[in-house]
Amino acid sequence: MDTSDLRKHVEALVFVSETPLKSERIAEILELKNSVVLHLLAELSSGYDQSGSGLELIEVAEGFQLRTRPESVGFIQQLIKTRPFRFSRAALETLAIVAYRQPVTRAEVEYLRGVDSGGVFKTLLEKQLIRILGKKDVPGRPLIYGTTREFLEFFGLRDLSALPTLKEFSELSPASLEAQGSPLTLDKEKMPDLEPSTEQE
Repeated sequence: MDTSDLRKHVEALVFVSETPLKSERIAEILELKNSVVLHLLAELSSGYDQSGSGLELIEVAEGFQLRTRPESVGFIQQLIKTRPFRFSRAALETLAIVAYRQPVTRAEVEYLRGVDSGGVFKTLLEKQLIRILGKKDVPGRPLIYGTTREFLEFFGLRDLSALPTLKEFSELSPASLEAQGSPLTLDKEKMPDLEPSTEQE
């Protein structure tokens, strides 16, 4: 099988995968070395960039995924008639604390925020941006939380080491997120509207 055929097969696998596809899985399916798959993925990514395509191949959540380019988000929203998603300030604060301090308890988050965060925790759990990691080994055994693979996908991060600095994260306002558009593949179920109505601001 020549290189062009292999590249087509890699592209097809990434295209049909519902979640970011790891290079190791592609290598397993095509019976190739992982280094060969990584080279083919790099060629594909470069090809999309050089051709001026409306798609890009990016590494996210420790896998690879085809996505539309951010500059097209306004037109895509017109096509599929979805309203822009919005993060509330409280949701961003809570998500930032969990992301940078995980594993963390709800009480620790509430101490840092200075307000009850039950409503926003519930919403972030429902949207699968945070998850329960277990229980802390202290009296009362409170639940501890961390971010999810969906969190990495949503923010277009390869892994947690790719998180922006705390200063950069704090500058992400709800308005700026809306203006940037979601880096996610356009799935209505994956367009969170993080505006909990039960929390105390």
